[in-house]
Order: sequence, then structure tokens, then C-alpha cells
Amino acid sequence: MAHPLSGANIGTLATVMGRSGLPAKPIAGAGVALAALGRWPFSVGEKLVMEQRLPAIDDMPAPVFILGHWRSGTTHLYNIMCQGGQWGYVPPVATGLPWDLFGLAKVFEPLLERALPAHRFIDNIPVTPESPQEDEIAIANMSEASFYHGIYFPRNFAENVQRGLFFDGCSAADIRGWRRQFRYFLRKLYLHQGKKPLLIKNPVYTGRLAMLREMFPGAKFIHIHRNPYDVFLSMRNFYEKLLKEFALQSYEHVDIDETILSVYDRMMRDYERDAASVPAEQLCELSYKELDEQPMAALEKIYSALALPGFDASHGAFETYLASVKTFKKNKFSYSDAAAKKVEGRLQYFIDKWGYARPGADREHMHDSAA
Repeated sequence: MAHPLSGANIGTLATVMGRSGLPAKPIAGAGVALAALGRWPFSVGEKLVMEQRLPAIDDMPAPVFILGHWRSGTTHLYNIMCQGGQWGYVPPVATGLPWDLFGLAKVFEPLLERALPAHRFIDNIPVTPESPQEDEIAIANMSEASFYHGIYFPRNFAENVQRGLFFDGCSAADIRGWRRQFRYFLRKLYLHQGKKPLLIKNPVYTGRLAMLREMFPGAKFIHIHRNPYDVFLSMRNFYEKLLKEFALQSYEHVDIDETILSVYDRMMRDYERDAASVPAEQLCELSYKELDEQPMAALEKIYSALALPGFDASHGAFETYLASVKTFKKNKFSYSDAAAKKVEGRLQYFIDKWGYARPGADREHMHDSAA
């Protein structure tokens, strides 16, 4: 389980490798392939057994989704809201072994827990067996349409990212396949989490608001945004570290800055278009600054706007968690005039929309949040 893709099924691996080529790292690639082959009979057996036991998607409470571009505070918000035991969420074992959550995962869970890194690769946020995770790594193990396939197979980086984020080039059957696997994963997760309402965090879904509303009519959404200048610098670190850690092919050709700017612009415009028709009681927007400076007030705003139960009951757990991360060390990145000009040249619309400003020219560092 050295690579996240070790939890994939054979069909997903075959499709992605057929499109992107074989791994250039033979040992890592062989490990991924052998893990998929070895798990295959157990994964199939679990699907056959569990299909009859899983609830229908319409019998589950509609999920609550946390949206926002990467590095905008989505993880910090997810970690806080999952305190108190009110929500079902995505634990690390579900991201690594989504096909085997009720079988092999129980056998290998102690090994997986020992293999967890002390903190995330992209920042200093601690990782524990109970740490809430975004579900995109799990989806990359279940569907060929995932943003992470761009990270894993960067030889075909642009196509994999565009397919995984915007379904560019996907057929109607491809999209139906993604929907089917996503629903299957949520059904398993709901049962695994004790039939609690699901709280799902995934930046990818920021550009899929209309699709999620169509799939889950009663779903509610929280969107958090952050100064695009900060996001840009933090995303450079995000791509550099993830590619270094997980890429199975060379990524020297990848234009990270262009990827950040083009994806941000398209994703946020898609979100803006879709959000215009969402009733106020189903969508709450806030800034990272609100969450960072007055977290309890931000949480109360979310729970009140969306009429979510459990704020009072979880109040103490929220405060305890916030106190525990008060000394969290944030990443620091060099600030440059050239970086600011890139952001202004492409993302000025969003800077103006949310009232952000260029950081002062005398500022020595820009700080990366626990996002």
C-alpha cells in the first residue's frame, strides 16, 4: 500500500494506463498492479455481499458538501465540523481501500494506521486514523475520471486533470460510470459511519454544484473562499509536493502556474454560474478569514444559515479542537511581485468580487493556512 492507487480496481488501472501509458517507476507500478490483482477476488466478493445490505441512496439523508478551491480552508473547516460525532465522514481507510471497506480493510487497518504519515505531504496538518479526508483519492481508486490521475500519470497530465475536474472528453457512459461509483462509495460510507448524515469535503466538487444538486436534491453546501494571491502560492507547493511524492511518470513538462490559474478561473466561474440558482437555505458562503479569526462565529453562521442541527451539542468539542490546533505551524512561502502580477492578470475578477487586495509590497512572507 505504498502508493494510494494500490486500492484501485483492475478496470480503473487498465483504463487510465491505456490512456496515459505505463508507470515509469517499475517497482511502484508493479506494487500497484499486484495490489489490485491480489485484492480483486475480495473486492468482487465484498461488492456481491454488500450490495444487498447497503441502503438505497434515496433512503439516506442528503449529504452536506464543503466546497472551495484547494488551499482555501476546506480541510480546516472539515476537521472542525467533524468534531462532536454528529457527522459521518471519510476516514483514511476509506480513501485507501474503498472497494474493501468491510472486508480486507478490517484486516489491514492496523497496518494502514501504522503506515499513515505523521502529517499531510502538502502541509503540517497531523494525520491520524480518525482524520477526515477528502474523497477524491477514493474516487481515483474507483473511477478513471479523477483529478488525481493527473498527479499519478502526469505524462498525460492536462487530459487527466481536465477529465477529472470538468469531464472534458468524457462520454455520457464515462460520466454515468463516475456517478455510479460515487453513489456506491457514499452508500458504503454511510453504513460504515453508523448511518450518520454524511459531511463530504472535496475541492473538485466546487465546479459540480449543479450536478450534485441534481443527484442529491436535498443536499446543502458550504463554500469557503480565500485570497487568490494566497491560494496561488500555496497551490504551487501543493502540486510540487504531490507530484514529487506520487507521480509514477516524469512531470518536468507540467506547467504548474498555468494549471493553477486556468483551473481556478474555470472552476470558480462554474461555481458562480451554478450557485446563482441555489436557494439561500441550501448554500452558505464564508471567507477563510472569518473561519481563521472567529471560528466559532463562522461555525454558528453555517449551522444557522443551513438549519443544521447539533451546533449547541458540539460546541464544546469544537472549542476543544480549536484549542488543540492553536499552535499549528503554518507553511511560509516567499512572496514576489511577479507572482502577484500573474494572479492579477488572470484572477482579478475574483479579487474584486470578494474584496481582496494585493498583499503589501513590504510583506516578507505569505502564510499558508491549514487548508
